Amino acid sequence: MDHTGKHLKRQLNKEAGVAYPDFEEMWGRLEQAGHTAPQMSGRVEAAAPRRSKSWKKVAVMASLSAVLMAVPVYAAVQYDWSGLLKFRGGVQTALEQNLGQPLGQSITRDGVTLKLHTAIVDENRTVILYSLDVGQLKDGEFWDIKGMSLTDSNGNTKVSENNFMHWDEKNKRYNGYFESDWVPPQETATVHLNVGGFRSYTHEEVALPLNIGSEAPQDFAVNQDGLQGIGIQVFKESNDKLLVSTAVTFDQPEAKEWAYPQLVAYQNDSPVRELPGGSFGKPGDNGEYTGLQYFNPGDLPEGQTDYKLSYTKINRSIDEGAGVDLQLSKKQMESGTIKTVLDQPLEVGDTLNRFEQMIVTPTSIRLTIRSKDTPFAEMPYTLYSLEVNGRTLEGGLWISPEGERELITLRFERPADLEITPTTPISFVGKYKVTRHAEDKEPLLLTNISDKKQTLIRETGGYPVKWTYYMKGKDLYVETGSDDANFGGVNQTHIGLGNERILGKPITVNFRGNGNNKNIDVYKDFKGTEASIYMFYYFINEPDKETRVLLQGK
Repeated sequence: MDHTGKHLKRQLNKEAGVAYPDFEEMWGRLEQAGHTAPQMSGRVEAAAPRRSKSWKKVAVMASLSAVLMAVPVYAAVQYDWSGLLKFRGGVQTALEQNLGQPLGQSITRDGVTLKLHTAIVDENRTVILYSLDVGQLKDGEFWDIKGMSLTDSNGNTKVSENNFMHWDEKNKRYNGYFESDWVPPQETATVHLNVGGFRSYTHEEVALPLNIGSEAPQDFAVNQDGLQGIGIQVFKESNDKLLVSTAVTFDQPEAKEWAYPQLVAYQNDSPVRELPGGSFGKPGDNGEYTGLQYFNPGDLPEGQTDYKLSYTKINRSIDEGAGVDLQLSKKQMESGTIKTVLDQPLEVGDTLNRFEQMIVTPTSIRLTIRSKDTPFAEMPYTLYSLEVNGRTLEGGLWISPEGERELITLRFERPADLEITPTTPISFVGKYKVTRHAEDKEPLLLTNISDKKQTLIRETGGYPVKWTYYMKGKDLYVETGSDDANFGGVNQTHIGLGNERILGKPITVNFRGNGNNKNIDVYKDFKGTEASIYMFYYFINEPDKETRVLLQGK
């Protein structure tokens, strides 16, 4: 996530000149990425059924990529990729139209073979379809590929890349695709596919004697497979909602790359269903792997619920790296590619965000918006689609090119039966607007700070916001939220101003537009009984707000 953090860091308090990550925005974009827009990490589905939906989420986040010596493949074989490409309909469309470029190369090491079958290259992306033959799978075993990337002839390696693969039960192998926003600058180009290694994993669990009814910090030793321990805190948000915050420490730091630990609750050996809104992977102050999970306390009866730490363990690793030189061409796609220069505001009266370009290819539609908003470009609408001649295409955010932080990139898969010409009507539709506000700089005075929870009501942006504060041990906790869902939440707080200010550490991670405006900050080792507390930003939700912009046609 290092390069993602580099993209998403922003300066929260410009007048004080201190840079700090806005985790609300960072994890909001990562959530979008997980569903619609691939970023730097890939996903893998194992061959064997998962014991729980929670474990499936862990496996889905496993990073991917590849390995070793290249040998030619002399027979072209046609495969059914439809199961793999259910979320990449445009790539499937290109295959059905015979627009794929056969590659015919393979990489083999220690009995594991990666075969490169087909490349799909256009003005929007490069996709390489591959298969991975690992031989006979052991019970509960699954594999991934570590470190796939593309390096161009100038030595530049792309970072906005993604891998996804799933188990093909019929052929007893993994099918996968590697995807990059790199495209040949000319009609054809030579590129080097870097392949890092193969890894085999299994799912492991450790029983935890967790007291879910206690809000005191609880720590448990693990001391196995690189995991040192786990710290857990429970917050009762309401009578029907518990927030469970976890932080896993490691005695082997490299285990963070593959462990993906999380808490799983069981009743009668069946996993308890979590409430939506959880997140994983936000780095802690000392390198911990943190997670947030929500449960209904009624689903966790005392004495009837077992708690376990679930994680992945490496069983076998083939780490020797190699690569393959590929000649890639976008020539086949040029006849179906339409480039349109745009210069229209995102909505009437918007002076900060303007549509800049639309590129239609046989596989997808890429739309870019240039933003003057500072310190970081931000899409004001959380839901977006294209209406193409009466058809609706759902889209997702995509990481913008390095050094273009003012550029917002959206991409939409193109269905197989959708014909698009330069005169086809295309409209952008944005819904559910979330506006960031930074004008409230008045402090709120917290008095008589103790272990007793105290509450203040303050109007912010025209909405009543509840501030609750209390001590737990040596730490001060500050909770904010409103009963009015149109208030989007306070993103982060700080005590004092200037160089002497103390930053609150966000415990919660909320995604813009998810309807949850409750946030918790903690101030470690707080001393005193009073504090003047400030907010960086707050958000206002407008669920019914909509913008519609005609980009092409009449």
